[in-house]
Amino acid sequence: MTPEEFRRQAHALADWMADYLRDVGSLPIVPRSEPGQVRRALPARPPEAGEPFERITADFRELIVPGMTHWNHPGWFGYFPANHSPPSILAEMLTATLGAQCMSWQTSPAATELEQVVMDWLRGMLGLPDTFSGVIQDTASTATLVALLTARDAASGPLERLTVYASAEAHSSVAKGARLAGFGPERLRTVPVDGTFAMDAAALAAMVAEDMAAGLVPACVVATAGTTSSTAMDPLREIAEVCRRYAVWLHVDAAYAGSAAILPERRALFDGVELADSFVFNPHKWLLTNFDCSAYFVRDVPALLRTFATSPSYLRTTNDPDVVNYRDWGIQLGRRFRALKLWFVIRSYGVEGLRAMLRRHIAMAETFRGWVESEPGFVVPAPSPFGLVCLRHEPVELAGDAPRLDDWNRGVLERVNASRDVFLTHTTLGGRYTIRMAVGQWQTGPEDVERAWRRIVEAAAIERNKLHGVP
Repeated sequence: MTPEEFRRQAHALADWMADYLRDVGSLPIVPRSEPGQVRRALPARPPEAGEPFERITADFRELIVPGMTHWNHPGWFGYFPANHSPPSILAEMLTATLGAQCMSWQTSPAATELEQVVMDWLRGMLGLPDTFSGVIQDTASTATLVALLTARDAASGPLERLTVYASAEAHSSVAKGARLAGFGPERLRTVPVDGTFAMDAAALAAMVAEDMAAGLVPACVVATAGTTSSTAMDPLREIAEVCRRYAVWLHVDAAYAGSAAILPERRALFDGVELADSFVFNPHKWLLTNFDCSAYFVRDVPALLRTFATSPSYLRTTNDPDVVNYRDWGIQLGRRFRALKLWFVIRSYGVEGLRAMLRRHIAMAETFRGWVESEPGFVVPAPSPFGLVCLRHEPVELAGDAPRLDDWNRGVLERVNASRDVFLTHTTLGGRYTIRMAVGQWQTGPEDVERAWRRIVEAAAIERNKLHGVP
């Protein structure tokens, strides 16, 4: 493909991209694909000769797009948001065009130094102290593994005696990361939660003391600021005090909710985070930046480097003593130029523009919660400090019948999602099947939230009619 042909095709794709962003709200969120359907539509063998680019893009439009789930549909309320934005998309195009390998300062000086600047910006936006240094990882799962590995190496004791602590509501990546870091399953302690599904700090303290008395070595506590199921906030200050008392590494996983720390009025929810040893949040969830972009902050950089630094002769340069080589700040050697899209986003919207978006989403979630609380038969089982609201429908006819109520709510959610113009997901809270409504897509408006609520009420009414034999 010549540069001129590339120019022509790129303009055509840019037109398609702009149309997609404009019209995504008119598409069904979830495809009707059956397992294997897309695979069967594609050739089993690669072409021997190159094909016209127009044919490839036609297959993309006709075979691939209809089988995609549209996470950036304004009716997307499932899981957590996977926000992107036009400036971030354009920056990704530039990143792909440059094709740079950003593993060290030498391989791309501007990429390294831009990442330093952008992470300093983020640290200030979040209100973190300047004792933290930041690096962009791919995901929070990787960042948590990085924290666990660093904590493992910083602990004073043989690996088989090291213990890790996380609440029953911690993300599954914590258990997976602990296993990958070499902690035996029997050394991962599950800390009980309180009535708001947040970690019980007193229970944590007791478990740590008990393990130390048994000759074990507490190595790491993973606290969660905004749990996956309900966005519960673990009491960070109380947990940090336990960690400092017993010299335990504290990692704070704020993958979703951390974005809200740029709001001065929400920062009190993160009280104590400044005492953590490491902290992670994902701009690719709620800060308009394409996946993948996870911001990891660490206090003890030398400890991080002791675990991850590598310096074979073919990577060494004369500038190494004076620069940062981010290859030594995580698992990967090769690194993408992720800082560019974050830079584009922050400059395009400004801090106040990003705050306005977050406030809009939180306000819509608060309105939605009000509707749920005022509707007979609906309950809200958990606090909702951000953009997520958990709910259950509990008709009086099924009062006390937990299994049937779980099936009931499962049926309501399936009926809601069958509309394909809104999409919600579920979790389990206190052992009960619970519907989750996560407000956070950049194009979502009040009318989309109202549509979701209308679908929920209608689905509950239909299920109730079925219960009474009404067609």
